[in-house]
Amino acid sequence: EMTQGQGIEGYVCIVTGCNSIQGIGRSAVYALAKKGVRAIYVTDICNNNLQSLADDVQKSTGVECIPKRVDASSDQDLQELISDALAKFERLDVFFANAAKIMGGRPLELETKEGFLEMMGINAWSVFAGIKYASEAMKKTSSTKPESGGSIIATASISGIKNGNGPTTYGASKAAIINICQAASWKLGGDNIRVNAVCPGPINTGLQLKKPDPETLEMYKQVFKTYVPLKRIGHPTEIGNTVAFLASPDASFITGQAIAVDGGITASVGFPSTSAEY
Repeated sequence: EMTQGQGIEGYVCIVTGCNSIQGIGRSAVYALAKKGVRAIYVTDICNNNLQSLADDVQKSTGVECIPKRVDASSDQDLQELISDALAKFERLDVFFANAAKIMGGRPLELETKEGFLEMMGINAWSVFAGIKYASEAMKKTSSTKPESGGSIIATASISGIKNGNGPTTYGASKAAIINICQAASWKLGGDNIRVNAVCPGPINTGLQLKKPDPETLEMYKQVFKTYVPLKRIGHPTEIGNTVAFLASPDASFITGQAIAVDGGITASVGFPSTSAEY
C-alpha cells in the first residue's frame, strides 16, 4: 500500500547547492517544478544566482520558489531553513542535499588532515545534518499531510562506489554519504521516509572543465570514449530527472540505494585514470 501523501502536487521541497548556472541543483529544481510540486526552496552558500533562478522557475512553471542563502554544513542555517518551510507550509516532503566541495585528484603525499576534515565537514556532514533535521520535519503531520513521510536524496558520486584512480579525500567523503543514506533508510523507513544517494559520473556542470585548453578537452573526450560505455559526458538534466523521480511517489519502494547515473562507467572499470573532478 502506498502512503506517500496526496501526490506530488502538494510537495514542499528543499534543494541545497543551487547557485551554479549549469549545475545539478539547478537541474533538479526545474525537474521538480515540471512535476508540479507546490513549492521549492532554492539554497546555496553563494546566492548571486538564486533570485533569478527562483524568478524563472516561478514564471515558467508557476511553482512557488523561495531563494535563501544557506550554508548546508551549518546546523543553524539548516534548522532555520526547515523551520521556515514548516511555518509557511506546515510540511516538508523532499530534501535534496546537493551542496558539496569539489576537489581534483591531489597526490596522496600532498593531502592534509585539514583538507580531509574540511572535505568531510562540507560533503558528509551537510548530508548527515540535512537528513537529521529534514527527517524530523517530514515526520510532522498537518491538515494537508495526514501521514508522516518524505524523500531525502543526497548527491554522492561514482567515486563513492568504486573510486579507482579518483580523488582520495573527495571519494572518501562520497563513500561516507552513501553509507549515511543506507543507515538512514533503516532508521527512517518506519516513518515512510525514503533516503537515497544519486551517484553522478562525468557530468558537464559549471564546476568542471572550466575553460579547458583544447588539448585538455581532447584528452577528456578520449577518456570518455574509452571508459564510458555510452561514449559521452552526462548532462545535469540527466541527474535532475533522476532526483525528481526519486522524490516522487513513482519511487515509493526505492530506499537505501546508491543510484549511479554514469553512462555505465561503474559497470566496468570504475574511476578512470585522470585528475578529472567528478
